[in-house]
Amino acid sequence: MTRLAAEHTTSETPLARSGTHGELTAFLMELTATVGADTYMLVALLHDQDRTDARIIASNWIYDAIQLAGHRLIANLAQSPFAAEPGGRPRAVITAAAPALPGVSGEDARLLNVLGHSEIYALKLNVGRQRLFLLFSAEAIGRIDLATLMQAQFECCYALSRMPTVLGAASAPDPLSDRERECLFWVSEGKTTDEVAVILGVSSNTVNSYITQAIRKFSASNRAMAVATAIRSGII
Repeated sequence: MTRLAAEHTTSETPLARSGTHGELTAFLMELTATVGADTYMLVALLHDQDRTDARIIASNWIYDAIQLAGHRLIANLAQSPFAAEPGGRPRAVITAAAPALPGVSGEDARLLNVLGHSEIYALKLNVGRQRLFLLFSAEAIGRIDLATLMQAQFECCYALSRMPTVLGAASAPDPLSDRERECLFWVSEGKTTDEVAVILGVSSNTVNSYITQAIRKFSASNRAMAVATAIRSGII
């Protein structure tokens, strides 16, 4: 565990009580050095109409690299099949190999390589009800230590859970009402419309209405897509 993460284990530290963006930056910079990476980027995903963009919460990427790569490419890296759940084994995106990832073309990958992001790891972070993503990258392939990276993922989840003020200001708003969220949750658990109606004590028509509103708010084409969007966003 890093020194800064160890300091966060007591509820009496300033970061545990509230935290500042400066403390978040210091923590992530130390974690980046610990895993052997050169850069970090902490992002939340925004879903709007038919596109997904990244909201950057903290990063030490140079400005030009962010502008050239674009937020949509960053979002696609965050939610790629290579992104590891806590406890899972992270897999590296080697940009020189022009990986075939959803939303990441060979040209995009080569651009990232030229910008010094030869090896990229994407980590999923579960922080309360929020789903965030942490990207670590290095200019030299093999520099990032895999075992340390897995430990860092858990440390980051814990540390961020102690920073509700910073994350609350940076995270995307939840577009769903409580009832819409409940309906999508039960649908994600495999419940039918009639079963959800019994659980919530409302009519089946009312459940369908809530789900229809959720589908509209996510600009999804069906309930399965709305459920997937809500899960990716950490809403359910």
